[in-house]
Amino acid sequence: MTWRGSTTVPDRIFACLPYLLPLVDGLMFGRYLFSQFPVLGLFFVPLAPLVQIYSTVPFAGMIIFFALYLGVVRNERINHFIRFNAMQAILLDIVLILCSLILPILAQGVQIQFIVETLFNMVFLGVVAAFIYAVAQSLLGRYAEIPPLSDAVYMQVR
Repeated sequence: MTWRGSTTVPDRIFACLPYLLPLVDGLMFGRYLFSQFPVLGLFFVPLAPLVQIYSTVPFAGMIIFFALYLGVVRNERINHFIRFNAMQAILLDIVLILCSLILPILAQGVQIQFIVETLFNMVFLGVVAAFIYAVAQSLLGRYAEIPPLSDAVYMQVR
């Protein structure tokens, strides 16, 4: 683990940027919360230009995903701290992709809308919490330890 002061400020900033990928992908899970609490959407207004580009460029998510993996995670000339955070953001995004495939199928079989809304809200709040935690830790120059993901990241990033 790297403690505060052992990474440069640019490294800390670059380590935060990959977490925008799962945050943008996770916004779709917040639709029920945004409809119930419209003021919550104001927190995500600064992401509007990024979301606009992301949604209009075909395969933008896939392009960013592979660019991060091949250009950052596998590039050993880049600082380990940045590569670790990029890989963790990628794995968080993979979890979101799986949720986006599974939850709509579950939603069809569930007759109680409350359960579907709760599942979507849980995924959204989990992504936001992971984003806040990971960015805060990265800005402090610490590795963000998200228990199930970090172990897999350490196996991938040497």
